[in-house]
Amino acid sequence: MISNRSFFASRREFLTRTSSIAVAGLLGLHGRDVAAEPPPEIKKIRVFHVPAICHAPQYLAEEMLRMEGIDVEYVPFGTRYIPDALAASKADMTMWNAMELLPHLDANKPIVVLAGIHSGCFEVFGNDRVQSIRDLRGKSVSVTYLGGGDHILLASMLAYVGINPKEVNWIPGTHSLLDAKDAFINGKSDAFVGFAQQPTELRAMKIGHVIVDTTTDRPWSQYFCCMLAANRDFARRYPITTKRAIRAALKAADICNDQPLKVARFLADKLYEPRFQIGSDVIQRLPYNRWREANPEDTLRFHALRLHEVGMIKSSPEKLIAQGTDWRFLNELKKELKA
Repeated sequence: MISNRSFFASRREFLTRTSSIAVAGLLGLHGRDVAAEPPPEIKKIRVFHVPAICHAPQYLAEEMLRMEGIDVEYVPFGTRYIPDALAASKADMTMWNAMELLPHLDANKPIVVLAGIHSGCFEVFGNDRVQSIRDLRGKSVSVTYLGGGDHILLASMLAYVGINPKEVNWIPGTHSLLDAKDAFINGKSDAFVGFAQQPTELRAMKIGHVIVDTTTDRPWSQYFCCMLAANRDFARRYPITTKRAIRAALKAADICNDQPLKVARFLADKLYEPRFQIGSDVIQRLPYNRWREANPEDTLRFHALRLHEVGMIKSSPEKLIAQGTDWRFLNELKKELKA
């Protein structure tokens, strides 16, 4: 995987040579008639930018919002501590994994979850000593960092099969997204939770084997991985802009579902993921139409129950959902985008 630094530098270089018009032509995007809708309160929205190919709808949404006159400013932040930064208003909105948002909702940080986007992303890999989640008791697991989405998802999985997460030896990374994967590759851990491009990369290297695939294995496949969240103050102050941003993300998710190869080409051309085959593998396997079918509350409730059982959060699922979600825009848009 390319480094964060080269990722953003390459993207800036490419953007000097391309335009939203060309991208719109590639994907068949068209401006939307918004005459009946009030104009957005502001003309710019700040979004976290991370090198994770599963965030493809966020990258496409940028083009749609520009055609509606809303500029998107990307805030490069890597893949660590995104919810903390969102609560601190370092950006206005982002896609992020549902699991990592829960402790921040539990602490009543100023974050609001607005929609689910898709399921999948995460796959749990084990070495020869690990054939199932139950085999992880007493074993070592490398994770990006404690409190990250991979750590919290696997903690939820452990609780689901009756294992306290404290019975696992967690090996957090230090600085990079690659640390946890490298620890598994080098035999320093027995298991690893990969996401986005990482599972495809490990399969290509023929390292480890998958013990849980959240794209296909129940109950995990029934719940969202990536959700759309915003800084709570931003969503309250700018509801029209917020709704337009959600609409763009949902329509972009539909495009990912319906035209995965075109999306992979778009991502490669814009250097989000220059390896076309890797990008197409990821985009094709993720169910980007999940937002139309699933209730996002179910995802938060399911994981919150598991985490509450093992003492990782204090609030009940009902309290978390009441204070940390707003589904009004999503419910309106599901009716609008039903066709």
